Amino acid sequence: MTEPHDENGHGRLRAFAAAKKAILAGLRFTSLRLRLVVVFALVALTAAVSASGIAYWLNREAVLTRTQDAALSDFQQEMQNRAAVLPEHPTQGELQHAANLMADSSQHFSVLLIGTDENGRQVVGNSDLDAFTLADVPDSLQDAVNRKQAVTSGNKHAYHLYWQRTTQDSDPFLVGGAKVAGGPTGYMLKSLEPEAKDLSSLAWSLGIATGLALIGSALLAQAAATTVLKPVHRLGIAARRLGEGKLDTRLRVSGTDELAELSRTFNKTAENLEKQVADMRAREESSRRFVADMSHELRTPLTAITAVTEVLEEELDAETGSVDPMIEPAVRLVVSETRRLGDLVENLMEVTRFDAGTARLVLDDVDIADQITACIDARAWLDAVDLDAERGIMARVDPRRLDVILANLIGNALKHGGSPVRVSVRTEEAPESGAGGDLVIDVMDHGPGIPEDVLPHVFDRFYKASASRPRSEGSGLGLSIALENAHIHGGEITAANSPDAGAVFTLRLPRDTHDDIDDDIDDGASDVPDGPEKAGGSQEGGAAT
Repeated sequence: MTEPHDENGHGRLRAFAAAKKAILAGLRFTSLRLRLVVVFALVALTAAVSASGIAYWLNREAVLTRTQDAALSDFQQEMQNRAAVLPEHPTQGELQHAANLMADSSQHFSVLLIGTDENGRQVVGNSDLDAFTLADVPDSLQDAVNRKQAVTSGNKHAYHLYWQRTTQDSDPFLVGGAKVAGGPTGYMLKSLEPEAKDLSSLAWSLGIATGLALIGSALLAQAAATTVLKPVHRLGIAARRLGEGKLDTRLRVSGTDELAELSRTFNKTAENLEKQVADMRAREESSRRFVADMSHELRTPLTAITAVTEVLEEELDAETGSVDPMIEPAVRLVVSETRRLGDLVENLMEVTRFDAGTARLVLDDVDIADQITACIDARAWLDAVDLDAERGIMARVDPRRLDVILANLIGNALKHGGSPVRVSVRTEEAPESGAGGDLVIDVMDHGPGIPEDVLPHVFDRFYKASASRPRSEGSGLGLSIALENAHIHGGEITAANSPDAGAVFTLRLPRDTHDDIDDDIDDGASDVPDGPEKAGGSQEGGAAT
């Protein structure tokens, strides 16, 4: 028969185990202050216990030695004065009388005298018959006392005084014995209980002193920890502020110890870091201003050149054939390079806006399928792109910037992957966050894919997949600009290779982009121009082999 299974009992055991684990985790020495206090306390406890132990041992030996020396000296003197004058065969009365006289001394010990009468029988004289008998004397002590030694020049007595400390009913006693040559054997028993009480009081006093020393060391450790950790705490706060970008953070330096030297080192490091960051920011700002100024300056002559190239292009397409066939290739090259230069200038200006933090969103609710269709139709890619998107998928985005993203991704796929390019749209709901979920757009081509060494760099500015092709129709900024436009929406673009061959670029955007997504952008910054955005400038090598 099986025993019933107690689910509640197991639950309580699991709860107890979890609580125990939490308590043990809380007791871990994660605090430097706690470690300092514990170390101080352990050192003080070790020192106090060692000192108390040595003091107790020295006092114990001194008290016991003084007591036993006094008792044994008095007993030996009494043996010479009382027992030595007894006849060789004393009577029981004589031994009893001598024992009583010997016990009546300043040391207050009990006396046991043992002799033989004229008939050879053992007679005993005891000052305290109920308290002290021969059974209380250890056998080893009796053997030592009755052992006769040869008398020599170095040993003038055949018998000597011996003593031993014993315990009876947990009470300490001193037992001593001596034999008179040709006379009785005497033993004494002295209680050491008063000395034991004194030693116990001493032990309690030393224990209290040890406890007070431990408490004092803990208080001292707390004070020392506060003194040591206060500068460390200030240093931690300063380092955290420095990590947050507050490079003007400095520590107040006082004293000449190691902590003061550490504060000076921190201040010097922060000062050098602030100077280097200021220099880097100045150079970055100068470089950004140079690119912006250069782009603006190039737009004026570029506008005039573009007008001329448009006239030349019209002449090339005219049926009159007014352009000399010999110079027609050169004219077409000028037209192509002028357009490429125009795209590069526009892309540089857009990159400058992102770097300066002046790029802003103009949000609107759009149908994603209609937006992609308009992007493809505007660039005459309808025959080369397969669109898999249901109508009615709405998202709050910046239509112009979404068009830039799609144009760069699809154009890059057509250029390096080949048609047909498949564009699919799906949504991923996020009910836990309470938001509208994510919009996911996949752009897949049928090319050879992206080499593994190129894949981490496809979104880098001006990156070329092949060093042998430094010139291309693109500016090398297209995918970088697309990624920045995704970031400003709070989204992301990733590049990977499809298992079925070809490259896959995945655009992920929140369906409900908030107006405050760029709160860190300067409110006084100018917005992106509302003119048409060029889709050219796809990242060179984005899907090339």
